[in-house]
Amino acid sequence: MSVTVAALTSTAMGSFLSRSRRRKLTMTLRSDTVSVTPTEILTKLKRDCATPLPLLQQVANAMSADMRAGLGPGPGPGPGLPMIPTYVDNLPTGNEKGLFYALDLGGTNFRVLRVQLGGKDERVIATEFDQVSIPQHLMFGASEELFDFIASGLAKFASNEDGRFHVSPGRKREIGFTFSFPVKQTSIDSGILVKWTKGFAVSGTVGRDVVACLNEAMERQGLDMRVSALVNDAVGTLAGAEYWDNDVMVAVILGTGTNACYVEQMSAIPKLTEHVSSSGKMIISTEWGAFSNGLPLTEFDREMDAASINPGEQIFEKTIAGMYLGEIVRRVLIKMAEEDALFGKSVPPNLSTPFILGTPVICAMQQDYSGDLHRVGSLLYDKAGVESKLSERKTVLEVCDTIVKRGGSLAGAGIVGILQKMEEDSKGVILGRRSVVAIDGGLYENYPQYRAYLLDSVKELLGTEKSNDVVIEHTKDGSGIGAALLAASNSIYNQDF
Repeated sequence: MSVTVAALTSTAMGSFLSRSRRRKLTMTLRSDTVSVTPTEILTKLKRDCATPLPLLQQVANAMSADMRAGLGPGPGPGPGLPMIPTYVDNLPTGNEKGLFYALDLGGTNFRVLRVQLGGKDERVIATEFDQVSIPQHLMFGASEELFDFIASGLAKFASNEDGRFHVSPGRKREIGFTFSFPVKQTSIDSGILVKWTKGFAVSGTVGRDVVACLNEAMERQGLDMRVSALVNDAVGTLAGAEYWDNDVMVAVILGTGTNACYVEQMSAIPKLTEHVSSSGKMIISTEWGAFSNGLPLTEFDREMDAASINPGEQIFEKTIAGMYLGEIVRRVLIKMAEEDALFGKSVPPNLSTPFILGTPVICAMQQDYSGDLHRVGSLLYDKAGVESKLSERKTVLEVCDTIVKRGGSLAGAGIVGILQKMEEDSKGVILGRRSVVAIDGGLYENYPQYRAYLLDSVKELLGTEKSNDVVIEHTKDGSGIGAALLAASNSIYNQDF
């Protein structure tokens, strides 16, 4: 679920004056009827995207209410958020010892990791990881072909253990499987695939237990290994962060997509009355991307949603996640270009291409602090064929900032909503002590303005005193080691402590 919002470099940083002389004749002429000025469009955009404190508080309250409703009893999807039980009720303690593996599948690459744990005194003795690209044809092939490819990569990685890694005699190697696609979890080590996303359309997997698919493929490869824990990337991040800091209560993924999970009391999960947890707790995956109550939406959000592959779904994700921020900006700019010639008398044709301005591009533009905004102009030209004057580049940055401020502020309100829900049930334990929120994902890591707006939102909502107890920590690539740690804490073997 992560997107790399890295600083971008232009391959063509030439003079904009020379470019203007080479204006393409293929540009689409705009309508002669001009009804709205960029200033009016921008003013309306800022008004529609505004996140004053009362609105943020309403969003946080609605998040808490939807979480509570989603935990309620009753078969099938009900009101509120999905609130998926993960069956992770034993978090790592630090006592874990031995060799454990992790497999992280959540996109066009999969990562494999091994970690040697040494208990309280030595903790993580050694780690190694590798990343493997999945061929395009396997993303549309048969289930066995994909899982055989993954198991083959895992077997190759496992065969290269050096002297720092050793498995105890008589034990199978155990693995934590991070699988970041929609799954109906049925136990700590099993889950049924609901649907493929992120460009995958593999036949024969939907409706099946993905752990069984992997186990069967490992058997075909002659790999003596078993899955001890099935988790998503948010759960892995929480486990990895909590291993080093026992005050971690919440984990959030803010990358291409988004999700959040947290530690819930079993007594507050009515839909799991028959499940017995040795710890009295369980990690709940909120699937908060599906949240939609009270969000400040614009005509551009509604158009983007209508054109998406899942109209009417994942509205919170579509306002705060990296996949969508740049596209919303592009839709605003195309309206400005069409209705009042923001970029001259014709509309740059490339600007009409969906997702041509990705979030990494608008992030890079917002890091341009030069007087003439040269980099902004270069990126607009290189990515969308847009020639621009300084005043136009300033307008573009205002649009970017408006969309990013709304996204970061709403993400902060979502975090406060989770903390509020936990506080209500714990009677003052959460916000009256140090509570850590672990965040992973390239959007949060690499977009300074987004990160600042999120932190400001949390502080504004909680107030200075309470916000001093809430620590927002960046946990980079935590889901991989978190999955290995969960394999250890849910091992079928008795730990020799």
